Amino acid sequence: MLTNASSKFHSLGLLVIRLGVGISFMVFHGYKKIIGGPEKWEKLGRNMTELGIDFAPVFWGFMAAFAEFAGAALLILGLFTRPAAALLAFTMLVAILKHAGAGEGYSHALEVGVVFLALVITGAGKYSLDARIKMK
Repeated sequence: MLTNASSKFHSLGLLVIRLGVGISFMVFHGYKKIIGGPEKWEKLGRNMTELGIDFAPVFWGFMAAFAEFAGAALLILGLFTRPAAALLAFTMLVAILKHAGAGEGYSHALEVGVVFLALVITGAGKYSLDARIKMK
């Protein structure tokens, strides 16, 4: 069991991760994709073929853009952290498969995917809206 001081720093570390990764993803990834509109969403959605899903690419692309933008906003707030991080981790899995299949680098998607997976496991910490509304 963590001591009081360890627990405090644990939650502070989770806050720093949520804010840093959340702001970065919202500003540099999600925003560009969410405002890209149906043409951008269709291109993104075609990446689902890596999982054998080849229907409704505009829908899947919008969902990826939404996950990156709104999911990042939820991480920043520490609200519905585990579900938001799970959606973001799944989005990164698709990105990894797409980039690896094309012979491109996928380290960024892998790295942030691991961070999102860790947030699924740990939750948001005590400095979050999840903690205020007792959502574990």
